[in-house]
Amino acid sequence: MTNEKNILNRLYFVAGCMFIFAILVALKLLNIQFIEGDKYKDLAEKKTTKNFIIPANRGNLYDANGNLLATSVPKYDIRFDAVTVKQDVFEANVNDLSQELSKLFGKPASYYSTNLRKARANKNRYYLVARNLGYSDYIKVKNFPLFKLGAFKGGFISEQRTVREHPLGKMAERTVGYERVDEKGYYTRVGLEGAFGPYLRGKEGRRLKQKIAKNQWKPISDANEVEPRDGMDVISTIDVNIQDIAHHALLGQLEKFEADHGTVVVMETKTGEIKAMSNLGRTSSGKYYEKLNYAVGESHEPGSTFKLMAVVAALEDKVIDSSTVVDTEKGRIKYYDRTVYDSKWGGYGKISVARAFELSSNTAFSKFIYQNYKDNPKRFINRLRNMGLDKKLGLEIKGEGAPILPSPDDKNWYGTTLPWMAFGYGVSMTPLQTLTFYNAIANDGEMVKPRFIKAIKEWDKTVEEHHREVINKSICSKETAKQVQEMMENTVIRGTADNIYEERFSMAGKTGTCQVEYWKKPGQYISSFAGYFPAEDPKYSCIVVIHKPKKEIGYYGNIVAAPVFKTIAQKIYTDTPVTDEVETINVQHASVEEEYNSYYKTAQTYKTIMPDLRGLPAMDAVSLLENMGMRVQISGTGSVKSQSVNKGTKLTPNQTITLILS
Repeated sequence: MTNEKNILNRLYFVAGCMFIFAILVALKLLNIQFIEGDKYKDLAEKKTTKNFIIPANRGNLYDANGNLLATSVPKYDIRFDAVTVKQDVFEANVNDLSQELSKLFGKPASYYSTNLRKARANKNRYYLVARNLGYSDYIKVKNFPLFKLGAFKGGFISEQRTVREHPLGKMAERTVGYERVDEKGYYTRVGLEGAFGPYLRGKEGRRLKQKIAKNQWKPISDANEVEPRDGMDVISTIDVNIQDIAHHALLGQLEKFEADHGTVVVMETKTGEIKAMSNLGRTSSGKYYEKLNYAVGESHEPGSTFKLMAVVAALEDKVIDSSTVVDTEKGRIKYYDRTVYDSKWGGYGKISVARAFELSSNTAFSKFIYQNYKDNPKRFINRLRNMGLDKKLGLEIKGEGAPILPSPDDKNWYGTTLPWMAFGYGVSMTPLQTLTFYNAIANDGEMVKPRFIKAIKEWDKTVEEHHREVINKSICSKETAKQVQEMMENTVIRGTADNIYEERFSMAGKTGTCQVEYWKKPGQYISSFAGYFPAEDPKYSCIVVIHKPKKEIGYYGNIVAAPVFKTIAQKIYTDTPVTDEVETINVQHASVEEEYNSYYKTAQTYKTIMPDLRGLPAMDAVSLLENMGMRVQISGTGSVKSQSVNKGTKLTPNQTITLILS
């Protein structure tokens, strides 16, 4: 009896435990079903479906004349879901599909037929058919047999991404720039692409994909859940033809003097529009590329180009005038334990301030600045500050270097600081900051802000316009501006830059030669030239700065930098004549002669840029291209139907262009 009772107790205990366990399981199921159900559903969906970002097409970046500087090109990967297609549909279309793929991509039809059948046999839901297709090829493939039935019936899968292309290639690469974002969401912004990223970027879309075998993700449908919105277009101030001129003029001189790096900036005088900006650095193999934006970011001692700032300050304070005579004392003047030297052994004797500027006499400048400001150096510094030389320009492009202007209150102000500042040592400026001052002198004292952008557009609608901005209405009196304008013109006629003097067109400017990193290694120089042209009615200002030319070949500013300035000025007037804006001709009503003249004028103005010749008679198109120095091949008769080189593409001399005629 006792044993039977014990057995029953055990059974009751086990049954009770099982009953309690069953209740707990039921409660858990109820909890999952009704309380935490949504949570687990979301978790399951996240593991099997996921929203993928579709980047928006960035807006186009154009030069001032409508030539592309940067554009987004869609690229497509085509894949095939071999499982979703019914057997009879697959068999009815696979051979025709293989034939079409063979015609487009050049591989045998048997190759595609074999691989498509293998994909079906292996139940591959993500077989790669083609990669990196352009839009036109994507449309063709989308309409091929089987694929034209869509995602579910035809197994067609397309994946789109955008690629940023720069029609100018490596030219102006740092000016055009880029915008990149890392996996943590941090942006790197360079040049115009970086500065105007919020406009160019657009709004990204979303596409729902389902996780399939081998950890792959397949789009659930052909349609996107959220369509991406393209970015706006940005119209820059850059002129590709002037950019081409500046780039090659700088490159040739860097190669000739085996320099470390250099920069050129061309600015439209009245508006402040930057027409060209080239920045080239040397690689270990001796080649040059757009390494860094030296024009915007590299602040360095300007050397003798700072003499313009010094003489303007002294003239404004009326401590001198242009005829004040200074004794250069045989080209050697000692201040405390340091000596100022002139480049000419024995000095220039007694000369006027104007002549000292033309000859770039260090001794003369150090002497008249030191004598007139030694008792109150703050007066000199305050005058320079009033001209804005201690402030950044506030550019849209990121990374502007900070100017350095010492003060008597600084711990590192010495007795030699003031006389050395007179010829550009102890101060620091970027090339673009220096050019902005020179441009202000060309504008009779009015300083305008350098400008990179003309307008922002969405389709054909102007969203925002950027206008001329004045930084300082008057950095000096018009009288002072006229005096230094004459000095700069005479510098080219009979001064340190007389080697670039040209009777056919006038130029004005100032040479600069200064040692760089002299505390590390002596004998390294920066060669520069800043000025404007034409001298009597300035249209463009320009600065050329070349770092560390090979000393054995040459290092003075007039030999290294000034010829680049002359080449740019000369080619702008011969290859890119300044023309008034002409109203666009209505092709439907214009005569053939008027239409041809319009094309011809464009081609002659921008000889290195391919025009759009479609619709033009063959004889006129051939004549126009041959006048541009191109070789022409034609196919067919009549008017131009298509051209082998797209409109806006950079051309090279003697390039062969094929025209297809209707």
